[in-house]
Order: sequence, then structure tokens, then C-alpha cells
Amino acid sequence: MLTLHASCVAWNRKAVLMTGVAGSGKSGLALALMGFGCTLIADDGTELTVENGYLMARCPPALQGLIEARGVGLLNARTLPAAPVALCVRMDVTEAERLPPWRDVTYLGVTLPLLHKSETGHFAAAVLQYLKQGRRS
Repeated sequence: MLTLHASCVAWNRKAVLMTGVAGSGKSGLALALMGFGCTLIADDGTELTVENGYLMARCPPALQGLIEARGVGLLNARTLPAAPVALCVRMDVTEAERLPPWRDVTYLGVTLPLLHKSETGHFAAAVLQYLKQGRRS
């Protein structure tokens, strides 16, 4: 098992794992995706394991059902106990390319697609669309 300083939400049992330093926007992106209908798995700490070749994301028990909203407080949230990670977003690196190259990251021997944070106003919507339909290579 690997525990990361990361937030994680899922759409239709496909999870997006958001990593980065404190204050990089992990919880903010998670909240935006939840506003679009995603379900919280974990905020600020995500446990990863490999099951049947899939990287599975879970929440540590102490953080279950909570998400931090800066300037608002800790919010209660509906959660999903676990989901396979389909996409990773690195929130402490800003994307400079209009059409970025294919990137990936490997956790516990499982390689997954990787996006860098985008400063566009549509980033959360784009991440959700990625979860729904994927990305053209």
C-alpha cells in the first residue's frame, strides 16, 4: 500500500487522483468535479493498492466523508469506498502547452495517464470529459 498527499474523486467508478503540494488546488478541483456530479473518495490523503492489475484508491478512515473548502471549512460529503484510478493530475505543475504531449506516471507498478494543472476556466469540465470519454492520442 502507498499513501499519497492527494485527493481523489470518481465518475461512474473511474477515479481521478490529484497530487501536489499543500495549497496547489487538489481540494478545489475535487470540489469542482463534485459539483459536476463526481463522488468523493478521499481528500488530502489517498491510499493506493493494486488489485487485479488496477490501481485502487481508498480513503484513510480518519478522513472518511470530509473535504476541506478553504475559507469555508470542513464539509461533509457522500463518498465511494474505492475505485480504480483512470487518470492522475499533478496540481503543482502548470501546463504550458495548448495541446500537451501524452504524459504518464507510475504508482506501485501501474502506469496511468497524467495531466498537469491548467489555469483555464474549463479545467474541471475537461477532466470530467476525460474520465467519461478519454483523450485522443
